[in-house]
Amino acid sequence: MPKEYSRSQRVVEQIRRELAELIRLEVKDPRVGFITLTDVEITPDYAHAKVFFTNMTGEADVPEILQGLRRASGFLRRELGRRIRIHTIPELHFHYDRSVEEGSRLSQLIDEVVKEDEARQHDEAGGEDAAGEDRAGKDDDARSRG
Repeated sequence: MPKEYSRSQRVVEQIRRELAELIRLEVKDPRVGFITLTDVEITPDYAHAKVFFTNMTGEADVPEILQGLRRASGFLRRELGRRIRIHTIPELHFHYDRSVEEGSRLSQLIDEVVKEDEARQHDEAGGEDAAGEDRAGKDDDARSRG
């Protein structure tokens, strides 16, 4: 049975979709070009919305992107009011989402540790094989003498 979504969850998802489309198609500011909206959080009274984004170019360009988004926030809010039928259109607060970069960094660290572990296991296994061969050779020599 599918889980029911609350009204606020549906509103949040619609705001995220509409903002993504507006930013992609309507905002002409070049600073805002390559961003992805990752999440929207809204207050219970719909007065404020935190809009989380990430970008392709990394954290260095975030101040310029934030400036562009803040400059476009009035336009975005007005257009949201035209597209979404709710009593109060939230004030938009933009925040950079570091989770994508942090996830990528952690994934790289895990990959490095796995490679090091595999190399260490391979080295240890190689040492045991060589020792095993040496012992087998000594056993054969002892049998041939006896």
